[in-house]
Amino acid sequence: MQRRLVLGCGSDARGAVERLTEWPGDLTVVAENGVESLQTGRSGVTVERAAPDDPAAYPPNADLVFVAGDDPETNTDAAARARAQYPAATLVVYLGIDADETTRATVNQVADRLVDGRRVVADRVRDLTVGLGANRLQRLFAALRRIDGRLAVVMHDNPDPDAIASALALSRVAAAAGVSADPCYFGDISHQENRALVNLLDLDLIELDSETDLEAYGGVALVDHSRPGVNDGLPEDTQIDIVVDHHPPRAPVEAHFVDLRRDIGATSTLLAEYLRRAGIDPEESLATALLFGIRIDTNDFAREVSATDFEAAAWLLTHADLSALDRVESPSMTSAVLETLARAIRDRDVRGDALATNVGSISDRDALAQAADRLLNMEGIRIAVVYGFKDGTVYVSGRARGTDVDLGETLRDALGAIGSAGGHADMAGAQVPLGILGETEDESPAELSAIVTEVIAGRIFETLEDATTLLDVGSEGTDWVFESPFDSFEE
Repeated sequence: MQRRLVLGCGSDARGAVERLTEWPGDLTVVAENGVESLQTGRSGVTVERAAPDDPAAYPPNADLVFVAGDDPETNTDAAARARAQYPAATLVVYLGIDADETTRATVNQVADRLVDGRRVVADRVRDLTVGLGANRLQRLFAALRRIDGRLAVVMHDNPDPDAIASALALSRVAAAAGVSADPCYFGDISHQENRALVNLLDLDLIELDSETDLEAYGGVALVDHSRPGVNDGLPEDTQIDIVVDHHPPRAPVEAHFVDLRRDIGATSTLLAEYLRRAGIDPEESLATALLFGIRIDTNDFAREVSATDFEAAAWLLTHADLSALDRVESPSMTSAVLETLARAIRDRDVRGDALATNVGSISDRDALAQAADRLLNMEGIRIAVVYGFKDGTVYVSGRARGTDVDLGETLRDALGAIGSAGGHADMAGAQVPLGILGETEDESPAELSAIVTEVIAGRIFETLEDATTLLDVGSEGTDWVFESPFDSFEE
C-alpha cells in the first residue's frame, strides 16, 4: 500500500490534493491552512495542522511526497527537509506563486519532478489557442453554440463501441458549451460486447425509430459515419450540424463543422482529443467506453493504428475503470453467435487465401462480424467474408489481414451496383436487398440460400480475382493508383 505525504495545501494545488484523498492507500497532509475540505473523516487520510517545513509533523515513512504550498520559499525548505527525511521517496514539488529562477534551480537539485504553475497555464493557453487541434476545437464550440435547442448525436445503425463512446463524448463536449445533447441510435445493440458495454457502465442512450419526431431537436450531429440516410435511419435530406468520423467518405460531406481524419484508427480518439484540449476530465464510465472503442476499432492497436490513438489511450487510462473494461471484453457468447459461427465454418468456400461463407437466415447481424473475425484466424486465410439474410436484406461482413487487396474497395466493386457497400482496407461490409437478386418470395429456404450464395459469393470471388490480377500486373512495373471514396459500414 502506497504511503503519500502532502506538505502544504495552496490554492492552486488544492484540487490535486483533493484528488489524492480519493486514491487508495495512506495519505498524510501537513498544512496550516486550506485543509478544511480535507477533514472529512475519510479512511486512510490524516490531516496535521502544522507548518509544511516542520519535520516534527512528518510521519515515519512516505513513498510519495507532494509539496503543494503557495509560498516558493516555504516550498523550497519543505522540499529539502522531505528529501533529507525520505531519501528513497518520489518527491514532486509545486514551485509556488511567482517563483524565481534561483528557487527553480534550488528545488531542481532535490525534486524528482517540478510543477510550474505559470508554465502549466502557458501550455494550457497554447493548447487552446495555437495549432490545428486548437482550431478544430474552436470551430467545434462555435458550431455547438449555433444550435438553438437540444442536440441529437446520432450513431450509425446497430452501433459498435466506437460509435457509442463517441456519441457519449460529443454529448459531454456539448454540455461544456452549454448545449444539452442526447446520444441516439437506430437499430439494435445486439453484439454481446456492445450490450455488456452499455449495461456494465450503465450508459444512457436514446433509441430512435421511423416514428421519432426529429423536429424536437435543434440540431443533429453524426459520429462514426458522415452522411444522413447512409447506415442510419435519418432521412437523407436531414440538415447536419456536426460530423466527426475516421472513415473515408464516398461523397462530399455537408455540415457546419466536419472533422474527417482517415489516418486515425477510431472516432473515439478524435473525441478524446477534444476532451483533453478542452480541459474536460471524462467520467470513469466515459473514459472506459472511449478506451474500449479505440481498442475495438484498432483491433487492440494492431489495425490502422496511429500515434494519436496511442496518445489518446494513454490519457484515457488515467481515468478509466480497468476492471470494468475487463468485464466488458469477456462477455458470454450467445447461442445465436455460436450457431452462426458453426454454419460459417461448415459451409465455407475457400479459394486460395480467400474465404466466403453463407450462414443463411440470421437473427443477429452482429454475429456475422464476429464470425468473420474468427475465420480470419484460420491457417492460410487472409480474407474472410461472411454473409446472411434477415428481414429482406443480405448483410455482408468482411475482414482482411496481410493482403494488398483493399477489401472495402473490393466489396464496393462487387456489390455496390446491387446494394450499398464500403469500409476500410481490412474491415468492410455491405447490404443488398433480397428482392434485387430475383424472385425469392416463393423459394424454399434452401433454394433462397443457393440464390444468395450464387450472387454474393460469385461477385466477390470474381472481383477478388480481378483485383489480384491488377496487383500482379502492377508489380511488373506499372504504377496503379486506386481511388477509394467509399462509404463506411460498421458491423
